[in-house]
Amino acid sequence: MSQVIPGRFTAEIDEPFVVFLIGMRINKFFAFSKWVPTARAMSPMLRSLQQNPDKGFLGGETFIYWRGVGLIQYWRSFEDLERFARNPSDPHLKAWQRFNQAIGVDGSVGIWHETYLIEPGRYKAIYGNMPVFGLAAATKHVPAMGRKETARRRLGGDNVPGVPSPPTEPSGI
Repeated sequence: MSQVIPGRFTAEIDEPFVVFLIGMRINKFFAFSKWVPTARAMSPMLRSLQQNPDKGFLGGETFIYWRGVGLIQYWRSFEDLERFARNPSDPHLKAWQRFNQAIGVDGSVGIWHETYLIEPGRYKAIYGNMPVFGLAAATKHVPAMGRKETARRRLGGDNVPGVPSPPTEPSGI
């Protein structure tokens, strides 16, 4: 388990980046031969991306939910994401083809993804008493103080905190 870091932190990245959400949904639980291979297809992709940082994958998190699994991924650019998805030498294209052949539109397994292109200064991330996580793990984990203390300030505006930030040292209670 990752070490919890007391305090308020944010992520810092001064370049455009991409947030990519991807996942699968089990629609027919007893169709093991359909959804198990779909679920297993993600591990080789993530392994390839982690072993090859030049592909543009910055990092991500995996979530298991009631009927499936989802991932939040951070990419250097849409071009890097698209290149990985379509490159015959990378594991995604083959998994995509296998899914279309084995499942297609039979309804047994659902897949989904969403892609968001983010400009510098147009994102908000806050982590209170958390391990280094999410965007901060994929980029730079920094204290959320001063200009980074409120969402509006992080997004380029000006305001005061709605609730004062806790002191930077634990109270010892």
